[in-house]
Amino acid sequence: MSAAAVTTQYAQVNGIRLHYASSGQPGRPLIVLLHGFPEFWFAWQHQLGALGHTHFVVAPDTRGVNLSDKPPELKDYRAPRLAADIVALAESLGYRDFTLVGHDWGGAIAYTLAIQHPERVRRLVILNAVHPAIFLRELRDSPAQAAASQYIHEYRRPDAAHRLARDGCAHLIDGLREEDGSLPAWFDADTCSRYVAAWSQPGALDAALNYYRAGTLFPPLPGEPALPTLDESALVVRAPTLLLWGERDRYLLPGCAQGLERVVPDLRVQRFPNASHWIAHEESEAVSRLIAQHADS
Repeated sequence: MSAAAVTTQYAQVNGIRLHYASSGQPGRPLIVLLHGFPEFWFAWQHQLGALGHTHFVVAPDTRGVNLSDKPPELKDYRAPRLAADIVALAESLGYRDFTLVGHDWGGAIAYTLAIQHPERVRRLVILNAVHPAIFLRELRDSPAQAAASQYIHEYRRPDAAHRLARDGCAHLIDGLREEDGSLPAWFDADTCSRYVAAWSQPGALDAALNYYRAGTLFPPLPGEPALPTLDESALVVRAPTLLLWGERDRYLLPGCAQGLERVVPDLRVQRFPNASHWIAHEESEAVSRLIAQHADS
């Protein structure tokens, strides 16, 4: 079957303009796909093409990213504001509830939305992203995860965008490399050019890095405040949830996918031993199939 046609447009939500891609016919059940860092809507190209045959599928550039607006204030990049954008986007399209899919930072937004707006999320799918309560535990109790998360400090620096943009965004491209240093097959020349174009949008890198600057969960440096405490009872996800986990992730270690049942009681986990953090690309057909099955269950 050929891929469903994908179109791009804009929606005015929460006082900003969000750019989004969509496939499928409006009126069908809605699936919203949320990308992570340093990606943009094109991260879901395969899922848009596959799921659009049976659903209405929307993949926004979240605020600050690519062609979406880039508010200047740090408070505009906190998770509740990011989640509210997605609720407003769905409403602008005529939907009250939907299946929500998130990877990496998109998964963090998806968890926040599912926690704060449970009536909106019919089904939740998470790809290599970590629930805040679990991430706090791992940063506190796992030296390996604390070490793997040290890059967050680099991303929080005021000059981070300038540094990441050097040499044709070489540092960002390096972050996608395989363990042997090669670029993955999915990151071909066309995809690379699309990503560099998105990163090169005026203000886009600095705005995307505000997600890290506005966040509170990162390994504290000497002299910095200790990790915050979280009330787990206020962070329970009620939506039926499917976790798709690439076990070769070098950013989120295996502990980030363990013990999730206490805050996500209706949970099913599908592990991919040969996939990395970039599971939506590496296992695109399986990911699309599992999203569709979960959305329709």
